[in-house]
Amino acid sequence: MNVLGWDIGGANLKASNGTTKSVEASFPLWKQPEELTAAIGELAGEFDAADLWVITMTGELADCFASKREGVDRILNAAREASHGIPILVWTTAGEFVPVDEAMDWPLLTAASNWLALATWAGRMVPEGNALVVDTGSTTTDIIPLLNGFPDPQGRTDVDRLQSGELVYTGWKRTPLAAIAAEVTFRGRRTPLAAELFATTWDIHLLTGAVPPSSDGDTANGRPAGIDEAWDRLSRMLCCDRDEMTLDEARVIAGELADRQTAQIARSIDEVVGRMQGPCPTVIVSGSGAFLARWAVSSSVRGAAAEIHSLNAMLGDRHATAACAFALARLAAERIQ
Repeated sequence: MNVLGWDIGGANLKASNGTTKSVEASFPLWKQPEELTAAIGELAGEFDAADLWVITMTGELADCFASKREGVDRILNAAREASHGIPILVWTTAGEFVPVDEAMDWPLLTAASNWLALATWAGRMVPEGNALVVDTGSTTTDIIPLLNGFPDPQGRTDVDRLQSGELVYTGWKRTPLAAIAAEVTFRGRRTPLAAELFATTWDIHLLTGAVPPSSDGDTANGRPAGIDEAWDRLSRMLCCDRDEMTLDEARVIAGELADRQTAQIARSIDEVVGRMQGPCPTVIVSGSGAFLARWAVSSSVRGAAAEIHSLNAMLGDRHATAACAFALARLAAERIQ
């Protein structure tokens, strides 16, 4: 059986056949929900024909929808239309695949279940004792405890996971800088940041060299993801422009903010590991921001001694970036004959 796994987010679409191919495509769902069917169909065209689609999502939280129920319905109807009759099953936070109509009847079990697919599949790598999965993407970081090879979360819904520290709403690319720190050091003085979307975490990681420049214009101001452009965007966070802030100064500020973001994730890692009975000797990192996940694990108090395994190294960056879709396809291929 050929299975195609889907992870439909608010900013990106990810698809994987669980074997040879995984693809991520930028799609700002909140701006153009009416184009979702076409976007899914276009991405599906990059794969060989599938016998089954399996779906998970986080896009139901997009503010183009009045509620999560509406978001789940709209996303699944778009997928059903784009599939042209290919059977569809939906993954839930109960750890089960269900038909589309049943998923629509239980939207809070359907919403934001992608993390559980990843943890369920990755857990087999650590069949005994405590372990942790830390998956950092463009927007969020999931911190998922494992016990004897199975997910052992305290929370299941987004709000429960936020409260438990298992969901950290920060990512390597899209997070506004004002969400990381209220102020930074500039020329020896503490300087407040503008509460504006002038720059995002993509800019600080460009300036520190953690990610390479790109022609991609999906930035705060729509200009390329280059060093000069990142410098320009970051300077505006201090109500400056490049005539008032040198590139070296911008890089120092970027480093400070990168450290702040790393510490934010590390605190949640410590909170999650602190609830475990005994030490956590193994951490699995993944996602397009796996570098940030690794930094956070290494700088945490309770995770620093753990052995870190990278899905990016094991599977390659394409599969690891679409890790939830990849895991979903693998789970379906194993469970459904």
